[in-house]
Amino acid sequence: MLTFFAKELLKISVYIRDYETNRHLEPVNSLVYVIIPCYNEAVVIRNTVTDVLKKGYIVIVVDDCSSDNPKKQLADLPIYYLCHRVNMGQGAALQTGIDFAIKKGAKYFVTFDADGQHDINDIPGMLDLMAKNNADIIFGSRFLPGAKTNISRSRSFALNFGRYVSYLASGILLSDSFNGLRLLSANAVKKINITEDRNVHPVQIQMLTASKKLKYAEFPVSIHYTDYSRSKGLKNRDGIKIVFDIILHKLFS
Repeated sequence: MLTFFAKELLKISVYIRDYETNRHLEPVNSLVYVIIPCYNEAVVIRNTVTDVLKKGYIVIVVDDCSSDNPKKQLADLPIYYLCHRVNMGQGAALQTGIDFAIKKGAKYFVTFDADGQHDINDIPGMLDLMAKNNADIIFGSRFLPGAKTNISRSRSFALNFGRYVSYLASGILLSDSFNGLRLLSANAVKKINITEDRNVHPVQIQMLTASKKLKYAEFPVSIHYTDYSRSKGLKNRDGIKIVFDIILHKLFS
């Protein structure tokens, strides 16, 4: 299982947050852990992490065996830095971060991409929606009214196709199945164990949301693509592989 291998393959370096410097922040922020999976993102990782820290959230960066040494860019920042000994994929990195945050007493768990496309200012609204709906998980969506994005037509088409494939697998029809920005409650992370390490893990999260009867909602978020994030992100041609992987997951899970 993923959790076994994560424990065996994990090498942990920890930078402890200085809470005395953040006493002016809202108490709820210290219960929000933002988990940032990172693979060869040294160019942008510091900016991404700094923006999150400014809001007072606790940051866990999970380095998935990068070759560009992102740790060097973060060495002076008050974060938790975890490093896989081998590359295990984004799903595995997220589960490693979630497991660590559980041990630290987190109440809210945010998954957040390292490439800078997400907007940290969306998190308060997601927290409010979770409280209002008594939800277990809030899925970010770049396609709901109120969302802001500069997504291309071709990628929009591919993602729209992907959400129907995800629906066939999970029974949940989201407007944006492959958005990396999510908010999970403590109850949700007890019931969601990510074992799909690559691009299928968003679908697995949906499948577990359905099978565990978790209450969910969607929240409009801002996604800003840069030349860098476009070069790093999921390519349209990857959709075929994802469909194949979903079929395998359904057959053998």
